[in-house]
Amino acid sequence: MFRTAKIAGIALTSALMLGTTVAGAKTLRVSHNLPEENPAHIALVHMADLLKEKTNGELKMRVFANAQLGTQRESVELVQNGLLDMARSNAAEMEAFEPAYAAMNLPFLFESEPHFYEVLKSDVASDIFAASEGKGFLGVSFMVDGSRSFYANKEIKSPADLKGMKIRVQPSPSAIQMVELLGGAPTPIAFGELYSALQQGVVDGAENNPQALVDVRHGEVAKVYSQNEHTMIPGVLVVSEKTYNALPEDQQKALMEAGKEMLAFQRDLYNKQTLEMIEIAKNDLGVKFIEVEKGPFIEAVLPMHESAAKANPLVADIIDRVKAMAPSAK
Repeated sequence: MFRTAKIAGIALTSALMLGTTVAGAKTLRVSHNLPEENPAHIALVHMADLLKEKTNGELKMRVFANAQLGTQRESVELVQNGLLDMARSNAAEMEAFEPAYAAMNLPFLFESEPHFYEVLKSDVASDIFAASEGKGFLGVSFMVDGSRSFYANKEIKSPADLKGMKIRVQPSPSAIQMVELLGGAPTPIAFGELYSALQQGVVDGAENNPQALVDVRHGEVAKVYSQNEHTMIPGVLVVSEKTYNALPEDQQKALMEAGKEMLAFQRDLYNKQTLEMIEIAKNDLGVKFIEVEKGPFIEAVLPMHESAAKANPLVADIIDRVKAMAPSAK
């Protein structure tokens, strides 16, 4: 058994090293943990087409879905170590690798989806991407992941309804603190393990976008989606500094341009598909969607903004700039 595991480990390492070699031959391996039907995968394939076109076929991307090359965290670690070219994660996971991403995880930071999108394509985003320089990776583009709300087998209309509930969260300090402030018991669990955790009662609920109800069938084991829309946490596409620095300048520019164009494409696709997923969740899976008064939730977690700003000057600057871009601030 040990010999088999060792051989499997060697095979995986060889495959990842091959990816680095292929990157030198202008094919970049990209990892993510979502299904191929998800807008993120479709958008990354679209980006691959854009990149191929911009470089006359000299630089390509090969996209691996469904965590084939590892979980989000594992993939980012491989990117950081130069064993994988690119990975799509999210700001919650990235907070552990670069503190600047923590600002994007704060609850109720964005007033609306248009406000959120303006930030994702602004200089604020560029500064966050550049903050990890010297840490093994750079940001290429944010990706729209919609708003996140709580889902369980009961209605969650106020923070009081979360009392005593074990809520699955991503392994993010911000997510953990948010659920604690709302009265729940945050329980970090890998996304791939969440369906069985909900089914077996390991957790009482979770928080995510409506896509998760259908994409990975969470709507089969959690029948109430309480739309408090506490966070809009973006996906993040990162590239290994080793890979990026090995590219000629024109290909570096093409990669970043393709990332920006991919974001616009992915946003439109995501928003359209979200509406479709909500209807599927309601009609095919029997999920009940309820509107929630956001005021009590906002009041409970607003101290997070102040504490995050005090902890990191860069995060404080990002928070101020994001709030200055809000419609209500203009």
